[in-house]
Amino acid sequence: MLGVNFAIVDIETAGGNPSEGLGITEIAILIHNGNEITETYNTLINPETYIPGYITGLTGINSDMVAQSPTFRQIARKIYEMLHDKVFIAHNVNFDYTFIQKALAKEGYELRTSKICTVRLSRKAFPGYKSYSLGRICEPLGIYIEDRHRAYGDAKATAILFDKILKRNPELIHETLKKNNGESFLPPNICKEKYSKIPEKTGVYYFYDVNHKVIYIGKANNIKSRFKSHFSGSTKGKLKMDLKNEIHDISWLLTGSEMLAYFLELQEIKKNWPKYNKSMKFTSQPWGVIQYQDSLGYVRFQVSKITPSQPAITQFENHADAWKFLNEAISEYELCPKLSGVQKSKSACYDFEHNKCRGACCNQEKPEQYNIRVNQWLEKIANEENMLIIKTIGRSQNEEAALFFENGMFSGHTFIEKELNIHNPKELLDMIHRVKPYQESKFILRSYLPKIKLDSILILK
Repeated sequence: MLGVNFAIVDIETAGGNPSEGLGITEIAILIHNGNEITETYNTLINPETYIPGYITGLTGINSDMVAQSPTFRQIARKIYEMLHDKVFIAHNVNFDYTFIQKALAKEGYELRTSKICTVRLSRKAFPGYKSYSLGRICEPLGIYIEDRHRAYGDAKATAILFDKILKRNPELIHETLKKNNGESFLPPNICKEKYSKIPEKTGVYYFYDVNHKVIYIGKANNIKSRFKSHFSGSTKGKLKMDLKNEIHDISWLLTGSEMLAYFLELQEIKKNWPKYNKSMKFTSQPWGVIQYQDSLGYVRFQVSKITPSQPAITQFENHADAWKFLNEAISEYELCPKLSGVQKSKSACYDFEHNKCRGACCNQEKPEQYNIRVNQWLEKIANEENMLIIKTIGRSQNEEAALFFENGMFSGHTFIEKELNIHNPKELLDMIHRVKPYQESKFILRSYLPKIKLDSILILK
């Protein structure tokens, strides 16, 4: 019909990584000349590796079944000759194509053919279905799958599905075959129309699975370009392939500035804990100086990791900084090293013996007198804790963003119309949408501070 021969393919595997091409247990190839099936090929393959029990449960293929079957090496030439001059078709084509391409490459054959994905074709030819998995799309179309999750049964069903689309809308096949149509990189469950709506602007974007659960969060100066880079290129690692197969939808949140995108990406990853995010996907537990009062009324301190049940008077990125901060206070305010958790002596602290401690550790100084100096230090800390508001570009020319920082950590933001001309820090503070601060945001702020104009920074005491 189109003067092209098609190879409709399905494989079963023992699991493994598609990018390595290992573990194919069965292959079926049906050749379609544009009118009908003209040739078929189907064989079990000895994968030369263990077949896990869950794979056997899914496909019915076990190690005994393939023990006497040919290895891929023995049939590689036959496979290549059937595929190399055809259009490669499969349901979720990147999975089958990558496995076979890599397996052939190991035997010295370079497979470079056009590909068509019947998942994507089905979305265009039969719009409106909730799922386009092979079983779900074949059922309403009256296509019976003879042996589900076996290569020949699935390939035959895919061939019937392809034939229905070809005869119903041959122009759709023709358009798909056009070179450089800009769709070849798209994941099977993301249509061209959805891709065309992705903005070429700065912000945070979200990938969702079939159940609309967030599986990846990223940031970009150009969200559309970044989306394409996820799925184009020659690199086809397992995580990239899995993400490509799982993504069913995308949404985005425009920020205007790259700096705000960085902070919101951190917030959203911590909030959603997406499956495919690695960076920033850990629980931060900073160090702090903990304050408590003992049974005699003395205010004591200790350096410890901060927990929800154990808040700190101030916090640090590591133990050494917190320890240094506390020792400086001991020296400046003549605090007792023992009561500050620095010395572990059973009686008076070592400093008392050298007249550097006034004796709170051995009741020589009363709690009321000792706590006066403690409170002076605590008051100084309270006065030095800064709150910042940094103004930056908004999502449009008529808007600006205000980013709020407390103790060096990103703690909220808001967008403001420029015509309102708000400069009062307290008024801006009332407009801020507060978020949970994370220690990691300090590093992001430090990287941007040298680039920020001083007149864009408002300090609130």
